[in-house]
Amino acid sequence: MRAMVLDRPKTPLVMRERQASQPAAGEILVEIAACGVCRTDLHVVDGELPDPKLPIVPGHEIVGRVAAMGEGVSGFTPGERVGVPWLGWTCGMCPYCRSGRENLCDRPLFTGYTRDGGYATHTIADARFCFPLDEAHDAAEAAPLLCAGLIGWRSYRIAGEGQTLGLYGFGAAAHILAQVAAWQGRRVFAFTRDGDTASQNFARTLGAAWAGGSSETPPEPLDAAIIFAPIGALVPAALRAVKKGGRVVCGGIHMSDIPSFPYSILWEERRLVSVANLTRNDAREFLAIAPQAGIKMQVTRYPLARANEALADLRAGRFEGAAVLVP
Repeated sequence: MRAMVLDRPKTPLVMRERQASQPAAGEILVEIAACGVCRTDLHVVDGELPDPKLPIVPGHEIVGRVAAMGEGVSGFTPGERVGVPWLGWTCGMCPYCRSGRENLCDRPLFTGYTRDGGYATHTIADARFCFPLDEAHDAAEAAPLLCAGLIGWRSYRIAGEGQTLGLYGFGAAAHILAQVAAWQGRRVFAFTRDGDTASQNFARTLGAAWAGGSSETPPEPLDAAIIFAPIGALVPAALRAVKKGGRVVCGGIHMSDIPSFPYSILWEERRLVSVANLTRNDAREFLAIAPQAGIKMQVTRYPLARANEALADLRAGRFEGAAVLVP
């Protein structure tokens, strides 16, 4: 098998030939057809997330087929199409797992961070944390659903059922959620980097009622806002944009420091919350809704060997939608 490996943070990934492992009890070997390039991968590669397992194969938006199954695996068949997400394993024993909040597990493993991920031709995954995928999209188009879609969906649900929704940072997750919101009859207000007219036009093609720079004030108050851009300064801006009783959801795993802000923009029962990881129930819900909503992914494909280029393009915002590696 071939894999793009991170030996230490802040260094380029290196292509390595490895012996493909055989799955242990409860695991499956996945032959990878596509793996999305997520901003969380950037946080791992750039050293913004602590204590990765090194060396590590990044990537946690994996679409592939079951190549082999370990002892005791049920519910899958050889050759079946599967998705492997960010949440790779939980203990099942801590208070969070026992109360249905496995996204907050005390001892989790994460795909592409603390266990090897999908920047490779093959990967090993815990079968309990994999999901069957239909054939509605090709592999590259399906890959962003496994994180941008799943964690985006969790953020979307936590944002509530208001009719006006702001999305700060119009990348992979926002371009999926904008379509879900439009399908549900909500109005989306897209906030991009100031002056990024290409992303603003892209947001409008996906049903956004308004699109502008992140420093702009929307034309009407919002019921809720989700922040996907890892920029703490957007928190006060979003709080100012939401109505009384509105919610601001921080949807990323990493964000720069939030600057101080006056209590007056939080008062009147506005709520500021974060989203951590996902649960398997989030995945089951979203993967059932995605085909109903008719989601169409905008993807830029890269060969596996060009993973460093894909990461650099994501860092610089050189494409719309999502980047995907295709082995």
